Amino acid sequence: MKAISRVLLAMVAAIAALFVSTGTSHAGLDNELSLVDGQGRTLTIQQWDTFLNGVFPLDRNRLTREWFHSGKAVYNVAGEGADDFEGTLELGYQIGFPWSLGVGINFSYTTPNIAFDAQDFVSPGAIDLFPGISTPPLFPGVSISADLGNGPGIQEVATFTVDVTGPNGAVAVSNAHGTVTGAAGGVLLRPYARLISSAGDSVTTYGEPWNMN
Repeated sequence: MKAISRVLLAMVAAIAALFVSTGTSHAGLDNELSLVDGQGRTLTIQQWDTFLNGVFPLDRNRLTREWFHSGKAVYNVAGEGADDFEGTLELGYQIGFPWSLGVGINFSYTTPNIAFDAQDFVSPGAIDLFPGISTPPLFPGVSISADLGNGPGIQEVATFTVDVTGPNGAVAVSNAHGTVTGAAGGVLLRPYARLISSAGDSVTTYGEPWNMN
């Protein structure tokens, strides 16, 4: 009985360790890079909380890679004229594959949206002239598809671009869905964040490659 108890305790400990390990997070600053632009301002771009979760493909095809991506891009502009900054903030991937036959890359994700959900703000005793209303999301979801042709090769695909103004800002994505089909071999994904000023100055920071076996 003691031997059986030891075995059961060992199994419980192993299972507990498995669940703890699957919950490991990648929170915090991943990487950053700065650049002094043509106007003397310092442009800084950062990636935070990057996590790419590779999953078994639903089509059960050995040439398909499927994953979910979460993370955040943060930018800051310092120096004279920082308040007048205008540009774009971009998220995307560099994709490396050893061999392929007509690789098709598909990204799909949902952009942040704004909707009225029957919110009604009326003071007690006041006349409600504007009752609460409900609307569907005002900004629809977005999807991107790109054909990369035959490999081997490294391609860059921008998955999200947003206009930004002011000295600082951020954009975050949660569980963006991506697939690569037709890749005969492993696929490496290197996430990047890029800040581009309206004058054309650009600074890009790259994350560590993620292996989508």
